[in-house]
Amino acid sequence: DWRLALWTLFSVLLPVLITAWCSFQRSRRQLLIRDIFRKSKHDWHYTDLFGQPSYCCVCAQHMLRGAFCGCCGLRASERCLKKADQRFVCKEIMTRGTGAAQSSIPHHWVRGNVPLCSCCVVCKQQCGTQPKLCDYRCAWCQYTVHDECMVDCLKTEECTFGEFKDLIIPPYYLSTINQMRKDKKTNYEKVVPYCRKHWMPVIILANTRSGNNMGETLLGEFKMLLNPVQVFDLSKIAPAKALQLCTLLPCNAVRVLVCGGDGTVGWVLDAIDEMKIKGQEQYIPQVAILPLGTGNDLSNTLGWGAGYAGEVPVEQILRNVMEADGIKLDRWKVQVTNKGYYNLRKPKVFTMNNYFSIGPDALMALNFHAHREKTPSLFSSRIINKAVYFFYGTKDCLVQECKDLNKKVELELDGERIELPNLEGIIVLNIGYWGGGCRLWEGMGDEPYPLARHDDGLLEVVGVHGSFHCAQIQVKLANPVRLGQAHTVRLILKSSKMPMQVDGEPWAQGPCTVTITHKTHALMLYHSGEQTDDDASSLSE
Repeated sequence: DWRLALWTLFSVLLPVLITAWCSFQRSRRQLLIRDIFRKSKHDWHYTDLFGQPSYCCVCAQHMLRGAFCGCCGLRASERCLKKADQRFVCKEIMTRGTGAAQSSIPHHWVRGNVPLCSCCVVCKQQCGTQPKLCDYRCAWCQYTVHDECMVDCLKTEECTFGEFKDLIIPPYYLSTINQMRKDKKTNYEKVVPYCRKHWMPVIILANTRSGNNMGETLLGEFKMLLNPVQVFDLSKIAPAKALQLCTLLPCNAVRVLVCGGDGTVGWVLDAIDEMKIKGQEQYIPQVAILPLGTGNDLSNTLGWGAGYAGEVPVEQILRNVMEADGIKLDRWKVQVTNKGYYNLRKPKVFTMNNYFSIGPDALMALNFHAHREKTPSLFSSRIINKAVYFFYGTKDCLVQECKDLNKKVELELDGERIELPNLEGIIVLNIGYWGGGCRLWEGMGDEPYPLARHDDGLLEVVGVHGSFHCAQIQVKLANPVRLGQAHTVRLILKSSKMPMQVDGEPWAQGPCTVTITHKTHALMLYHSGEQTDDDASSLSE
């Protein structure tokens, strides 16, 4: 019996000890990897499964998981990570000072793991076809070369920065500017490529928390194609600080690509307004949008699409930014003053880019935000977000919490009182799209009304009869109640508490006076490649 008990104890303890030992070794290995990541000049990331056949840059063995550098594209297995980090240098954001101003750098060749379907710049044949670590890729210009085509002259040849040379900030430029600032010189005009005619450096501002959580992937892809100093994660650095890079670049030439939702775009535009206050108006950039949010109405209005899910290559996105045309966007001041003789609080002041509303759509946004604050982990997908909006919209169709709005509010357009019909909601529009892709002002498009524009200094004001009416408008089965266009809108909430929102930021508001007036213009970029017939007509005079 004691032998049986001993064997039973042994058979139970052995797997437990093995599991504990493996767990200890795994945690120890993870600590070592994190320590290498923290001290390294590479932008290392760990993955459990590579998306394409990958080979270690040290031992040349095939691997399914390991680490990769988000800047230069180097890949290494766990056991070779330390050697790879010591042996190979990452591409530099600034060249080391040599005393003299530089105007070129050699190629930065990285061996192996070249992109699929890439061609050799020497023989024009496909690279990376052999199942081993082979061929070279330049981390700056993205040129690829076969092992047998690589000659000594290519290793020392000057890099041209490839297709996106007009968007890249060269590392030698930053080091030259840094030295000039130390010498208190400001004549940047003679510095290459500042003096080049078509240079339009781009700054990438990505919100990794927006919508479908694609920001992290995009950050790595943009760092591979551009100088990593041009790419910023807005969860780690504020837009106002990131945009100070514009002051080192040519006036009126910088372009900013905002990767996020309409809220992220508003955050960046507020930071640009701060630059105007600081007297940096000559450095104001033009703003393009890569839509990662839920609604993306501003992005849709400017031709950048209703949402991005990785279907367009990052290279094409950069081409679109280069080809986009500059336009102006009206920005509006929304002032909410609470009623009451003894109210000592300052009025709430918001900046509006898209729309202001009171009624059922603001109620849906308020319920959605309350739900997301309780369980943020559930709201990681654009589809789930829209499903939650649909649920609250259906609920409001039955409950009708905002009915008889016309009895609770007064509306003035340019000082003229408007008689309101029986409504549940009022929406004040600055842009053409609303509610995730609906052209609200045009409705069914069967009535001749002046087209909505985002740069004419006019607001479009419409009413809706409820959530079901909003749904009918979205599928073009009904028209909104068009109340008029105006330069100034004043809305007085006489009694009760009602939901309100500005650009998707909702709150519950008691009796107050809401005044909307023109604030400023923002310089935006319009992409005409994806415009629809409605977009083309709204842009015509």
